Amino acid sequence: MRVHFIAIGGSVMHNLAIALKLKGYHVTGSDDEIFEPAKSHLAQYNLLPPSNGWDPSRVTSDINAIVLGMHAKPDNPELLKAQDLNLRIFSFPEFVYQQSKNKTRVVIAGSHGKTTITAMIMHLLRKADKKFDYMVGSSVKGFDINVRLSDDAPVIILEGDEYPDSAINKIPKFHVYQPNLALISGVAWDHINMFPTFEIYVDQFRKFVQLIPFDGALVYNSEDRDLKVIVKNCNPDIRKIPYHLPPYEIADGVTCLTRNNKKVPLRIFGRHNLQNLMGAVEICKLLGLSEEFCFESMSDFVGASRRLEKIASSELATVFRDFAHAPSKLRATIAAVREQFPDRKLVACFELHTYSSLDKDFLGEYFDTMKQADVKVVFYNAHTFELKRKEMIEPEFIYEAFGDRHIHVITDAPSLEKFLKARTWKKTNLLMMSSGSFGGIDINALATFVTSHR
Repeated sequence: MRVHFIAIGGSVMHNLAIALKLKGYHVTGSDDEIFEPAKSHLAQYNLLPPSNGWDPSRVTSDINAIVLGMHAKPDNPELLKAQDLNLRIFSFPEFVYQQSKNKTRVVIAGSHGKTTITAMIMHLLRKADKKFDYMVGSSVKGFDINVRLSDDAPVIILEGDEYPDSAINKIPKFHVYQPNLALISGVAWDHINMFPTFEIYVDQFRKFVQLIPFDGALVYNSEDRDLKVIVKNCNPDIRKIPYHLPPYEIADGVTCLTRNNKKVPLRIFGRHNLQNLMGAVEICKLLGLSEEFCFESMSDFVGASRRLEKIASSELATVFRDFAHAPSKLRATIAAVREQFPDRKLVACFELHTYSSLDKDFLGEYFDTMKQADVKVVFYNAHTFELKRKEMIEPEFIYEAFGDRHIHVITDAPSLEKFLKARTWKKTNLLMMSSGSFGGIDINALATFVTSHR
């Protein structure tokens, strides 16, 4: 089978391309620009396009399927050629669904924690030696690629977000997968460019739970008020399984989960991560694993890439990187580091990078989200605003939106790096939060500096 990817450089797209090549498909692709790590991953599997840019000649009548990435616009010349040839065109969620129609589809949804919960389930199923396919939005230790599609695995674990799946199909991704088993971690407004009001956003989750069949099940975070309303009003015939924050304690910088009179030391921390763990365990119990096995097997789980990821550590400081970008994620991530290290100061840096965080109408949602940090930095640069075609925001607006005049507003990468390197780092942690790259700063080099200089 021959498959061509339009916008192959996307995070999931390039992993799906690799998964299909490993499955024996003939895979080609194109993109106007491909960044790391996708560029190296594609090159490793001989899938890197020979040149950047769109070339309609790459689209021919012998192609069995076109997979269209979100990055591709409706007027993309390769897409137009495919339409002229009447080729079968799929978004990547549609293609994944076609590949998994005969499997039990487990869809992990919610405004936060999707990647971590998916990674936890993958970790547990692997330790139980279960066959399963998966699609996850970030790198997970022990898994070479982020997508696996096979012919023999009876189950597929899918991270399903609410964002539209392609330029020509505005259905939220998690609707496309048609879940047999589903989990929702919580509902907190995001993606203002697609869901201009909270009510419109919440409605996507209402529709999602209605897709669960009568013999399916919904696992949900019972501590989320808005989610509880959705669950209460959804199909009464499906099985509904709540989860919540478990008892735990922190000693000597280690979080221990208390369960059935046993203490399980964990390598992860934070209230949200503990909630995530409980949701993952409930899904795994539905898939045949015992609760005792799940808790014992979580002791060596280190998390997914860029999800409270420890970059460097010393007796002086620890540096964490996190994907936090929405208000709820920002607040939870800062709270987690503060709780885990109560005797250390906390420097929190947040980059405005997503469409919502660059929108003046949405910025007020960040009010008081950074108050638990000792030093607060909000970073953004003109290039990001140009790419998103948004009006540049003045520092005064940031102070008002975040409700804090002590925030340091920095608008270029060299100044941010200089600011951080000038600080004293004794008994102080650094938390870098962004879905972007802080203007191209070498986070690993910065982390090495921070953890080795007083």
